Amino acid sequence: MSESCRGEHLAVGTEILLGQIANSHARTVSLEFANNGFFIYHHSAVGDNMGRIVEAFRVAASRSNVVVVTGGLGPTADDLTKEALAQFLGRRLVMSEEALRQIEAYFRSRQRKMPEQNRKQALCIEGGEMIANPNGTAPGLYIEAGGVHYFLLPGPPLEMVPMLRNEVLPRLRRLFPHEQVLVSRVLHFCGIGESDVDEQIPHLLAQANPTVAPLAGEGEMLLRITASAPDEAAARARIAEVETELRQRFSRYIYGVDDESLPSVVGKLLRTRGETLAVAESCTGGGLSSMITGVPGSSAYYLGGVVAYHNRVKEQVLGVPAATLAEFGAVSEQTARAMAEGVRRLFGADWGMATTGIAGPDGGTPEKPVGLVYVAVAGAGGTQVYRLQLRGSREQIRLRASKQVLWRMWQALAGYEPRAGAN
Repeated sequence: MSESCRGEHLAVGTEILLGQIANSHARTVSLEFANNGFFIYHHSAVGDNMGRIVEAFRVAASRSNVVVVTGGLGPTADDLTKEALAQFLGRRLVMSEEALRQIEAYFRSRQRKMPEQNRKQALCIEGGEMIANPNGTAPGLYIEAGGVHYFLLPGPPLEMVPMLRNEVLPRLRRLFPHEQVLVSRVLHFCGIGESDVDEQIPHLLAQANPTVAPLAGEGEMLLRITASAPDEAAARARIAEVETELRQRFSRYIYGVDDESLPSVVGKLLRTRGETLAVAESCTGGGLSSMITGVPGSSAYYLGGVVAYHNRVKEQVLGVPAATLAEFGAVSEQTARAMAEGVRRLFGADWGMATTGIAGPDGGTPEKPVGLVYVAVAGAGGTQVYRLQLRGSREQIRLRASKQVLWRMWQALAGYEPRAGAN
């Protein structure tokens, strides 16, 4: 039986260890590997220190047969990745004339002369192959030694990602041709907790292929379905069978898949129906409008919004009756209803949404604690108001309130009738 790929990613750079930049390459490399049927079993990071980088290579070689390294290929003295691997392998660094010509051409294309220090980037480990970098001055490098395949890639994402996709992964497919194709699909849930989902699908969570795994989300939950098979079509067929069962159980909670978001699916439905939307916000402070307008093309259906933080604005702009505010307060079912209906009327929109609540950390009372939020959706068929008791920081409560009202909007557009709990 041929050997399987056992991948490892090593990030080089003291700035990662200091927390100055995120190690985003770890996620990128893992996703790209997984999408191509390979697995990353280990992630590690090391600073710009020769001894520690050499030690990182020693550890990686002891447990992995594919090592992808990002960073440390620049022209400065603290860019040590190639030097460290050469030392670990006991090999010389030799000048690659072809790589040098490519670097010089890169500078000429920008009407600049190549600095002498950039010659360092054209050095190749003896027995290795340079990987062309069309977007920068740092070529990558591939070398096999002792049954381990090393891929050195530059740190800047705009350089690293194309090289990973166009050079590293095709080579891996040739090196490991019998690997199974791995396909994943993510279902987005809102309005239901992870434990409520888990207790209904223990048989799916326990199975091996496809696997079903819950993922944490802010104000929502996700389920990732992952299947392996000899080809993509077979893997997707396995996923479809599980997805069908999940949709039968949780259709009113599953609003989207993969990269879809609540604002994007709501916008898609509004555009399809030829309808418009306006929003009135209090506790979310414009965050809801920001989410909506973050979707390209949202001007086709989003008319505008009002951040009615002060009661005077609620009354004078949105038409919330002074008596309602005096009797029930700003954070109430009655005020949320009046805000949604008022903004719909103000903009002449088909739909109006509203949020009002106590995001904290101060301002709560025993009767109206921090996290109490009312959201409302108003349409031609009437207005629905929902009472929420949200947890978290001020920022989390604001975000979760925005997602909750968008989910209620999605339910209204998708034709789901309100359930118990709607006021």
